[in-house]
Parts: sequence; C-alpha cells; structure tokens
Amino acid sequence: MSEPGVSRRRAAGRSALRAVGRVLAVWMVASATLALLAWVLPDFRIESPHGDSPTQIAVTAAIGAGAFGVLSALVWPLLVRALLLVPALVLGALVFFLNGSLLLVALRFTPDGRGEVTPATAVVIAAVMSAASSATSTALAVRDDAAYGRRLARLAGRRRQRAGDPPLPAGPGTVFLQLDGVGHDVLRDALTCSPPAMPTVAGWLGSTHRLVPWRTDWSSQTGASQIAILHGSNHDVPAFRWYEKDTGQVMVCNRPSSAAELERRAVARTGSAGLLARDGASRGNLFSGGAEQSALVMSVAVRAGTFSRPRSGYFAYFSDPANAVRTAWSFCAEVVREIMESTAARVRRDRPRIKRGGLYPMLRAFATVVERDVAVAAVVGDMLAGRSAVYADLVAYDEVAHHSGPRSRDARKVLARLDRSVRLIADAARYAPRPYRIVLLSDHGQSGGETFEGAYGDSLREVVRTGCGLADGGRRGARRRSGAEARAAARSALRRPERGRRAEEAECEGPPSEPIVLASGNLGLVAFPDIPGRATLEELERRCPDLMPVLTGHPGIGFVLVRSAERGPLVLGPDGGEHELATGRIKGRDPLAPFGPGAAAAVLRTDTFPHTADLMVNSACDPETGAVHAFEEQAGSHGGLGGPQSHPFLLHPVELPVPDAPLTGAESLHTLFGRWLTPVDPRAARRPLPSPDEATARTTGASVI
Repeated sequence: MSEPGVSRRRAAGRSALRAVGRVLAVWMVASATLALLAWVLPDFRIESPHGDSPTQIAVTAAIGAGAFGVLSALVWPLLVRALLLVPALVLGALVFFLNGSLLLVALRFTPDGRGEVTPATAVVIAAVMSAASSATSTALAVRDDAAYGRRLARLAGRRRQRAGDPPLPAGPGTVFLQLDGVGHDVLRDALTCSPPAMPTVAGWLGSTHRLVPWRTDWSSQTGASQIAILHGSNHDVPAFRWYEKDTGQVMVCNRPSSAAELERRAVARTGSAGLLARDGASRGNLFSGGAEQSALVMSVAVRAGTFSRPRSGYFAYFSDPANAVRTAWSFCAEVVREIMESTAARVRRDRPRIKRGGLYPMLRAFATVVERDVAVAAVVGDMLAGRSAVYADLVAYDEVAHHSGPRSRDARKVLARLDRSVRLIADAARYAPRPYRIVLLSDHGQSGGETFEGAYGDSLREVVRTGCGLADGGRRGARRRSGAEARAAARSALRRPERGRRAEEAECEGPPSEPIVLASGNLGLVAFPDIPGRATLEELERRCPDLMPVLTGHPGIGFVLVRSAERGPLVLGPDGGEHELATGRIKGRDPLAPFGPGAAAAVLRTDTFPHTADLMVNSACDPETGAVHAFEEQAGSHGGLGGPQSHPFLLHPVELPVPDAPLTGAESLHTLFGRWLTPVDPRAARRPLPSPDEATARTTGASVI
C-alpha cells in the first residue's frame, strides 16, 4: 500500500480512537454526576433499601447514565422533529419535562429497580446531567483540531458579517508564518524522514511549495531578522542586546521600549511604514510591520499607557470559554510534559544539559501553548476578515530548543504540534472570502553545543576581567536566566513588561572604567563606558595589554572584531591569525575560515553600525558538527556565526517567484516579500525577478529539495 494510503488509515484510526475516548469520558462524567446527585438529593436513590457496596453503586450509576445517554441520542432527535410545529416558548418549557421523562425511563434499566426518583426530582437530575455531559463533550471537542478549526472559522465569519467590511480587493492574500528558530536542515529532515515529523507541510513539499535556505546577517536572532523582514532595515542592530554609550542604556530587542525605538529608527531610515502597512495584520511579533491590526506585538506595547493594545489579543481569545478550556488543558499538559522530559534528560545524562526547574515549565507552556493558540486564532480571524497580508510568529520550537537542543527529541515533538497549527490555518483558508497563499519561513536556525561556562568553567565576563587584570568581583550576573524570550512575552501579557530590576541594568553598574560584557547567544559584546566612541585596538592594548592575547588564545573563542586606528576593522583569532576586512589581507590562519563563505562580508557590515561594541566576540565553532559555545545558559543558541543558526528556511508557493541568486541577509526577504504583495500586471510577472543588489548578495549556495 502507498505511503499516503497508510497515512490516511492511521489518521482515520486515530480519529476513531479519539471519538471512542470522548464517548467514554462523557459516560464516566455522567455516571459520577448521577452518583453524586443520588448522595445529595433525598428523593433519589440508586441502591437497594438495605444498602449496596460502592462498586455496586458505581455499576448502577453507569447503567443509568448509559441508558439515559443512549435514549437521549436515539429518542431526542425524533421528539424534536415531532415537535417542530410547537411554538418556541412552549417547546422550551417541554424540554425539561421530556428530558426528565427520558431519565425516568432510563432508570428502569437499573438492576432490581434500584433507581427510584420522584418526577419533579427527575427533571432536576436530567437537567444537571445534560449540562455536565454537554460541558464535558464541549471541552473534549475543542481538543480536536478539526472541530476547533471549524469553530474558529464560524466565530470569525460571524464577526466579519457583523463588521460589514467593504468589498475585498481582487487577488489572493498572503499569510506569513514564522516558525521561530527552525533551521533549514532541521525542517528538511522533519519533512523527508519516514514518517515525516510534519506530515501537513511534508505534503506541500514538491507539490505546491518549494524549500530554499537563506543566510542571516551576523546577528542571527529574531530582533535583527524580523525588523529587517517587516521594516526593510536592521541597520545598527548588532545583537539581541547591546550597550549604547551615548545614552548609557542597554537595548534589548524583546523589551517593549527598545522594540519601539528600533522600529522608529527603521521607519526613519527607510521612509516606509512597513511590509504590512496596506491592510495587514501583525500577530505575536516583536515589530508591527506598519500593520493597523496588531496583537501581542512588543513594539506597540508602549504606545498605550495601560498596555491594552498588545494584550487585546489575549482578551479577545479568552473571552470565549471554549478557547479558555482548550488552552488551559493544553497548558497543564505542557507543564507536565516539560517536567517529565527534563527528568528523562537527567536520567539519560543528556549533554549539553541546562537547568530547567523553577518557573521554566510554566514559561515554556506559555510560549508553546498560550502564545501559539492566541496567534493561530488571530490569524484565522484575519483570514476570515479577508486581510491582504498577515505575519505571525510561532515561537514554540525556539523556546524548547534553547533548553533541550535543536536536534533533541523534545524539540522534534514541538515540530509535530506546530504542524497541527499550520494545518488549522490551512483548513480555515477554505472558509475565507478570498484565496490565501501560505508562506512558511524562519528568522534563524539554532546551533547546539556545550555552553561556554560549562565547557571551560569560566563565563565570558570572567575571561574579560582576567584579561583586564580585574579581581573576581565581577562574577555577579554571569549566568543569565533561561527562558528570556518567553519571560518577556509573559510579562507583557501580564501588564508587567518592564517592571522590576533588570539584569541588563545591573550589568552596567559599577566603576565606569570596568568593561560591560553582554551576551547574545554565542556572540559576546564588550564595551568600555569611559572610552568615548568606539575604542581602538591601540588604545585597548595600552590600557589592557593582556586582554587581546587572553581572548584570542582562549580555545572557546573563534574570533574577535576590533577597530584599529591604523588598519581599520580587524578580525583577530587563534595562533596570531588576522583578517583585515578593509583590504582582505590575511595573516596566518584566517579566523573567519571555519564560519564559511560570506562571514567576512557579514562582519564587515556590522562593523559599520554606530553602536557596534568595542569588542565583538564570537565563540569557536566545530566545522564538522557546527557546535558552538553559547555565552548564555542555552543548550541550543543563536545570535552569532557558526553552524546551522545562520541558515533558516523559506518554504514558498511555487507560483511566487524567487531570484536565482542566493538570499543573503534579512533585508533581501523584505524586498522579495514586498514584490509578492505588490499587485502587478500578469505579463510583468512572467519576467525573471532581478537578483539582489551586489552589495548584499554574498556567496552562499541555495539548494532546493
């Protein structure tokens, strides 16, 4: 039998098992309700006058509840059809009495006439049992993806009809789903293995969609990639967090105030509101993309003093009790899943392994369940409203891979659940008032490896302080708490986005002569606050003669970018290796060679940013495995160069043209997506798409599978 046939039979079998499970669960709840009512109500009993054992009472309750359920399923539709001509108000009153009559009949099936009840009490019991069974059935139904998708479509359709929107423009809409942190190779393996980890997306590959990789900038993280994709520029975004000497502030991409400032700078630089400015919607992102419809977006959180706008997505979603039940059940299951998986990892002695206790299970559940469900529901609503473009970020994989590793079994399970979310959105497209093209992409990949401190015993801060001849008093704040992205999103959802003492602020305290060391995955940034502007190599050598030898001689450090007053931007590496970026001259072993083609161009571009740190430190990378050393507490990391983190994916419909030249830098995706969203003459669409500008078209091979 063909693989598709086997998959369909398996799916049908799983669906049948779920249906049987729902029936049994409803039966158990109805039986328990019947037994409880018999214990509470004086005019109702389900045991013999001499008393019964708990087992006998349970059996009697199960028989009575089962008989009531069967009669309700078989007889009730006939009664309703027979009473269709009865006025509605009269039928409403008859419902209770008819339901009570069915219960009286059902109790006749109990052994030895144990079920005794007065007619008036039977009406009350039947109403309570029906309510309990209905609540249970509804709760279980919303756990079924197909039923849930249809329900979202109905709700969104009603909202669209009430809104009375004007006629939609001709042409299809586009939904961009960002699978945060999923590298090209990880996705390819998930789609081509047998059976595929993501069966829905695997069915698209080679038929309706095409998979290509793209290369990030040096800063391979969501902030740099997403602001470039949505706003066209990630100029002066050197890392996930960095220190700005002119203001004395630490910028953090997922902090609402920082995200708002970065978006303002990008709009000022490009002169464009963003990719989604024309009838678009932004869901669960760091930046708005210029969309009027935004929910769970960090950059808009500071626009309203009460933070009502970014939280409106949560309110809209949880105002529906069925949504609340579905997400609450999944949230609890995810907390239990994380506890079991972290325990299993400790038993297996997996390496690398980081701490996953404390609040992390709840933070993971928030990122992988709450944010996912709210974003998916919002995207479905946008499609049913007929919006032209929607961009949503699903962060589940990235959060789990940070703690379990990008190739771990935990992360692979998340891919399967993301596939279900994609299927829900694709199914909902059938109910939309216009056709939709679904584009999947990632903002970066992840590279595994032992943490820098775990491998060598010292944090990057301690190594820097040693090179500066400072005492060990700088150990404070060396270990950054895990779950930073999920923690920031949760704080925003709870209306507490920037309250409390931040670790980044604490790192900037102390004498101004001491260096500030920040980490962004396997990229470290060192700044000397008392040196105006960008510190030069010559000045640092006079001030801390041992610093550069200590850094470049460390086995966990791959290279260091520093500005030389005489030679310009300079990359220094192990064994005296040097790479002059301005001239291309290399002395000794090229420090950038292990990081592949395009590394020199990416580093040179970052050197031009006004807020590039005095020293940019990239960890070492194993050229065979792609393993790196995160300067944070992360089993899977991204933020610098090295390994799969620089190679995300783009899975696009085959009818959307992609240039033959490699896609390099997140800004190239903004240009490409802008062309996709711009209505063009059909004859013009047949002309080949021009290649990206030579200044950004750096050498990297684009494979197609």
